Amino acid sequence: MRAGLVATAVLTAVTVGAVAGCDDGPRPGLVVQGSPPATPYSGPLSIPTRQLDESTPRALRLASGAAGRALECDGQIFEGAGPDGWSGSDGGDTPQEGLALYFRMVQPEVPDHGYRVEREETDRVLYSYDVDGRTKVAVVVARDQKGRPGWGPETYASCDPAELPESFTATTDWQIWTDRAGRRVPVSRLHGSPGPEHCGWQSADFLALDGRTYARDPEGVLGRDGLLRAPYRAKVRMPADARDTGYHFRERRLWLTADEDTAYVRTGHGVEAWPRVKRGVGCD
Repeated sequence: MRAGLVATAVLTAVTVGAVAGCDDGPRPGLVVQGSPPATPYSGPLSIPTRQLDESTPRALRLASGAAGRALECDGQIFEGAGPDGWSGSDGGDTPQEGLALYFRMVQPEVPDHGYRVEREETDRVLYSYDVDGRTKVAVVVARDQKGRPGWGPETYASCDPAELPESFTATTDWQIWTDRAGRRVPVSRLHGSPGPEHCGWQSADFLALDGRTYARDPEGVLGRDGLLRAPYRAKVRMPADARDTGYHFRERRLWLTADEDTAYVRTGHGVEAWPRVKRGVGCD
């Protein structure tokens, strides 16, 4: 995930995607016939990968090889990685079983069915999950790689979750906001998420915006743990200098002042003041 949420412990817990089951075979509907894209990926399926100690779009593209290059994102690549290896007992007998192994090994936050064969070669197959004819998730499975017999995932990549269907993101903990025109805002820029239960923060909500994180804390669980820069206030007057960002999620509308120390969230019941969260905090 991107910068702006509280800490890795929070990030890992607050967003749970739908993933394939842990049985040995591919689930029904994992691969479908579908329609070919308007501009299918025509590059090589075997591209050397490179790992950088960062999570920038460039680093993700380098790490994800052909899968990253096969994406057709509206914005930047969101996730991507290269070979992680699989044991002799894991490799599948078919490319589709190699795709199923991707879900078991990686447990990605992407749809777990509806993939289509976009390119097929002797020892590699590119699977894509398309939205309106454009590839939003790409997985390259390979056969009999060094120390990795059978079929398994070689590289994989995905676009921002906001580019995936709402029918999928509604099953996750991503709270995807929309802008003034009703367009879904990339979660790499703005998103909300509920507090994780294992921290005892399930009554709270987090809002990440451009590297800053704000929190709604109606039961005081975050304030009690000293995680907030100021107290959460359930009812305040909207500051005269606050501006409507146009961002909204259900009945919540986001307003900000110039100092951006507090997120003012207007609802049907009034205005709430969400303070910023201290950096580098989380729970065990």
